[in-house]
Amino acid sequence: MPESPNPPATPRKKSKTEHTLSLGEQQIRYTAIADWQTLFDKDLPVAEMFYVAYIADAEYASPRPLTFVFNGGPGAASAYLHMGALGPKRVHFGTNGTLPKPPVRVVDNFESWLSFTDLVFIDPLGTGFSRSLPQNKDTEDKSSQKVDPEQENKPKEIEFWEVERDLKALGEFMQRFLSQNKRWLAPIFIAGESYGGFRVARLARKLQQEFGIGLSGAIIISPALEFSLLGGSDYNLSSWASLLPSFAACGAYHGRVQWAGKPGDIQAHTATAEQFARKTLIPMLAMGDAFPSDERQSAYQQMADLIGLPVALVERQAGRINIEVFARELLRDQQRIVGLYDASITAIDPFPDRIVYEGIDPTLDGLDRLFTGAINSHLRDTLGVETDLTYNLLNLETFKAWKFDLKGDFKQGFIGAVDDLRVGMTLNPYMRVYITHGVFDLVTPYFSSNYLADLMRLNPEIRPNLTLRHFLGGHMFYTWDKSREEWFTEMKAFFEAAT
Repeated sequence: MPESPNPPATPRKKSKTEHTLSLGEQQIRYTAIADWQTLFDKDLPVAEMFYVAYIADAEYASPRPLTFVFNGGPGAASAYLHMGALGPKRVHFGTNGTLPKPPVRVVDNFESWLSFTDLVFIDPLGTGFSRSLPQNKDTEDKSSQKVDPEQENKPKEIEFWEVERDLKALGEFMQRFLSQNKRWLAPIFIAGESYGGFRVARLARKLQQEFGIGLSGAIIISPALEFSLLGGSDYNLSSWASLLPSFAACGAYHGRVQWAGKPGDIQAHTATAEQFARKTLIPMLAMGDAFPSDERQSAYQQMADLIGLPVALVERQAGRINIEVFARELLRDQQRIVGLYDASITAIDPFPDRIVYEGIDPTLDGLDRLFTGAINSHLRDTLGVETDLTYNLLNLETFKAWKFDLKGDFKQGFIGAVDDLRVGMTLNPYMRVYITHGVFDLVTPYFSSNYLADLMRLNPEIRPNLTLRHFLGGHMFYTWDKSREEWFTEMKAFFEAAT
């Protein structure tokens, strides 16, 4: 029986357990805390936000860094980063991020960030076990007001499902956690994935200006930073260019391209695609019919060679290839599709004869069984969390209801976070920022962040504080063993430099 939108309040029981993480010769003893933190509005409790914190024993503190972690969606719980890359336990994947057969396996995570920072995984309202609290109204108020049945049946968390209220809740959570755990003087970091990367960029400014929280570092993982780059059209051109290098990486991985440079060197091939996107594709799209026809045909051929699609298709699409077309057409002769979140992953096309692609995404849709099983087992069995609530891994109701309205504070008509990141970096010239992607991710392509970084016009004094680094893999590149290991090494050095 499905959980009701607003289940009756039940007592929340804090879980506190002791563990040891074995990293070869190093033994890290730590305390795991799984609990709900109350959020208030005008001194009245309005919600309980669930979190899991891993705090190493005092012998490691001096003071030890503290990192707040969340995912995106919006509507995604923190389980992806928690059980995929950063926590002391992780889901077992194939070597290159392939999905294993059931049942799910949870293994010790030798690349856990717990070796260099304490961790707090936050589930925003409506995700994980985080819920709003029922609001008590006296009988007189209820009798004097007409209640809209449609509004009455909506989840109470809906008031948190908009940009500013969501950020405010995260800021309030961090303030309260720092106070309750006496960690205000620790080096503080924030890390977020996908829409969580958008959150990090916005919070890089907001935490300092509105909550008095100074940051040593911000880690932005597979982000959507400017929403104008997520949808191309005949008139919005940058999106098409930002996708091209990821298309090139995927075409190269699947052996469908004429290599630019040494065969097998994906980095050299994507570098050529980046130059083509900047110097040829954008000018061609911008000039429209004024672009010379002979140069246009040459550009179409170059593009086809770079990404691995037939030149006739590139011409028919006028150089504007969206991710669904690419995913369907790259391996059409094999009746296979590639994943949108990781285009190195393929699946059988269930409807190869239909004009429009109607199948599933073999990456995102295939991950649900793994992370749902892993996080429920870890929380309920290993950490001893006792609750009848359903753990919402990915709440599509949240995603559909999310409000991006900034009450008129739009820049060029689209919501974005790069301006806030720029302000945050200037407010705190010591804060280091690390932006990272997987090169096979078509949903939040890596070149978007490269493109935006080149437009930020950062002062030479703070430009060295910004690092961009991308890995083999998709949206969750850390499911690739080699990429996770390389990322772990880089992040350890990043934390050391930032503190």
